[in-house]
Parts: sequence; C-alpha cells; structure tokens
Amino acid sequence: MTTRPAAGPKTGPTAGPSAGTAAPRRLSHVDALRGFALWGILLVNITFMASAYRGTGVDDPAFGSALDTAVRFVTEVFFEAKFYLLFSFLFGYSFTLQLASADRAGAAFLPRFLRRCAGLFVLGLCHAVLLFPGDILTTYAVLGLVLLAVHRIRPRTAVRAAVVLFAVTAVGYLLLAWTLAATGGGGIDAAAVTEQGRQATEALRGDAASVIGAHLRQLPDVVFMLAFFQAPAAFAAFLLGLAAGKRGVLTDLARHTPFLRRLQWAGFTVGIAGGLVWAHASHGYSGTAYQLVAVAVDVVTAPLLAAAYAATVLRTLAGPRGRRLAAALAPAGRMTLTNYLTQSLVLAFVFTGFGAALVGRVSPALVTLTALALFAVQLVFSRWWLARHPYGPVEWALRAVTLAQRPRWYREAP
Repeated sequence: MTTRPAAGPKTGPTAGPSAGTAAPRRLSHVDALRGFALWGILLVNITFMASAYRGTGVDDPAFGSALDTAVRFVTEVFFEAKFYLLFSFLFGYSFTLQLASADRAGAAFLPRFLRRCAGLFVLGLCHAVLLFPGDILTTYAVLGLVLLAVHRIRPRTAVRAAVVLFAVTAVGYLLLAWTLAATGGGGIDAAAVTEQGRQATEALRGDAASVIGAHLRQLPDVVFMLAFFQAPAAFAAFLLGLAAGKRGVLTDLARHTPFLRRLQWAGFTVGIAGGLVWAHASHGYSGTAYQLVAVAVDVVTAPLLAAAYAATVLRTLAGPRGRRLAAALAPAGRMTLTNYLTQSLVLAFVFTGFGAALVGRVSPALVTLTALALFAVQLVFSRWWLARHPYGPVEWALRAVTLAQRPRWYREAP
C-alpha cells in the first residue's frame, strides 16, 4: 500500500519511474480509517452470525426484552448498511494507490489487478461457503473488474456517476413500493418465517456438513440482496473513492477541513434520520411498501452517515489525540483482510456447530460485547504481528498472487 495516487492511469510496463524509485511512506490516518471501518463491519456481521433470524423480518423469539430490542435498534440505526460503504470507498481509493505502485515499479497494472481480483474472489467464495454467507469479497472482486473498465473516468464525472447511481437505485425501490401498494400486496407470513428461522438455527448447530448446507441454502437470498442492494451502492462508493484518490484528498486533510466539517453536519443530521426510518421499518413492516420506501431512504442517507463517520475519524486523527488513535487503529487497518476473515473464523467456532454452537443462545447485548472484545484482541495482535512482519498473513498471500512473486515474510532488521 502506498500513499500517493497515480498522476494518470498508466497500465503499460514502461509507464512511470523506474523500479528503484522509493515508495512514499504510508498514511497512518488512511490505515486507521480502514481499521475503524473494520470495527463497524464486525458489529453488524456478528449479529447475523449469532442469530438465524437476522434479516428475515422476524426478531429472534428467544430475545424479546426491551434491552434486546434497543440493542438491535441501535445497531440498525448507526451501523447496519453504513460501514460497508466506508470500506467500499477505501477500496476505490486503494485502486489509485495500486496504480501508483505499478507505475513506480514499471510493471503492467492490468495483470496485477486481474490476479488480485481472482484471489479476492476465491477467498470470498471459500469464506461464504465455510464461514459466513454474507461475504463481501466476491462482490468486490466482480465490481473491481467494472471499476477497471471505467478507471480512466475524470474525478468530477466519477462523483456525478456515483450520485446518479445512488439516486437511480433509490428511485427503483420507490417504484417497487408504489407497485406493491397499488396491488395491495406485501407483508410476510410471520409463522412460516419463524419456523424457517428455527430450522436454520438447528442446522447451524449441527455438524460441519449441516453448517455448510445451511450456508449454501442462504446463498441465493444473499446473492439477491447483494445484486440489488449492496452492489450498486458499493460501486457508487468505489467511484467516490476513485475520485478522492485521483484528487489526493486524503493526503492533505488540512486543506479539506471545512468540507469535512460540512460532511459531519449534513451526514449526522440526514444520515441518522434515515437510519431511524430504516430501523423502524425493519420491525413489523417486512415485505411491505413502507419497508421498500425505507430501503430507498437508506440508499441515499446511509452514504451521508458513512461520510460523517469518516470525517469525524479523520478530524480526530488530525487533532491532539490523533497520534494515539492512529497507533491503535492503523495496524488493524493494515491487516483488514486477515482480520476480516479471522473474525468470521472465530465467530463460526463460537456460534456454529464447528465449535460451541451458540447461535440463538446469546443475547444481543452480549453479542455486541463479544464483538468489542474480539476487536480489542485484534488491535493488540495486529500491532504485535506488524512489529515482526511487513504484511498480515492473508495480505502476504494475496500480495504473492497479485505480484506473482514471493514477498518478504519477516521485517528487515533496521
């Protein structure tokens, strides 16, 4: 990972400076922002691994207290459908850094990036089948190819295209809501959904074959959700990250402080309001026209809340306590792929039949505390690991695939 975007999207083997050109130092605040995004994704993903009822429109009947409902509601308002957008923005931003890296090395970018996407796709497929069907890596791998096809787009055009993509997606859901309301349809069979959740819970508590079978049965619904909800929004965030990378926005935060402040005001005001609509529609209104309207609202407001989070973290990092925060978050941000997959591995052993089989047996509040404890351990481990190695274990493997050569495993002695 580097810190200066390419001046232009050169992909030829002779583009840019010689391979001996020194790479610029990493920007710790970019790594810290990535670590922050990883934390938010964990707080959402763990809820889906802890209960087979998440996303079905029916709350887990084992946990219906006021505290349980409040914890779920807070997660939906402030975290759900927000942090993957921040991660997607950073994916698009990192694309420009990979261009710059190939440019400095005098290497062809196209084969590097194609190998990287192939590696991400294989990792994501294994992750979805074995550990967590809600995987995002396969989506990133596929959308990465689309980003490659349009990467020469100008920054201003990229921003406009992202806005249009968000707007078109929202309008599509509004039209679906209007159609559903006009036909008098909608709603779900709560009894049938509850029974499906019970069966899924039992399957996830079974042996390895039963767990994998449960994941495979979930995949069609997950693919549908990815294709029609997450993928359009994620690609729009890719485009915003690409534009930011080409403009070098994250390399000069002081110059953009007024803009970051405006993002905070607009993002927290509009974004939290949209999150409240999203969360309210998730309880008792699944399958209705109102829920589709809430999805449309979320499509246009969640990016603003994600941007407000990013602006807040970046401004904090630029402040007097920024160095300490960066030291805590940046190592985890440099190992996001390792940490993301490790989170699923650990939680699979906690909640499925691979281990303790606690799915449906842990309250939402304790689930949240488990996520916080796991992330705290990852912060410590990431710092320890990177003191001895230049890359995380999975980052090392993906880098080997990307560069088609074996990277260093241990850090060089000073």
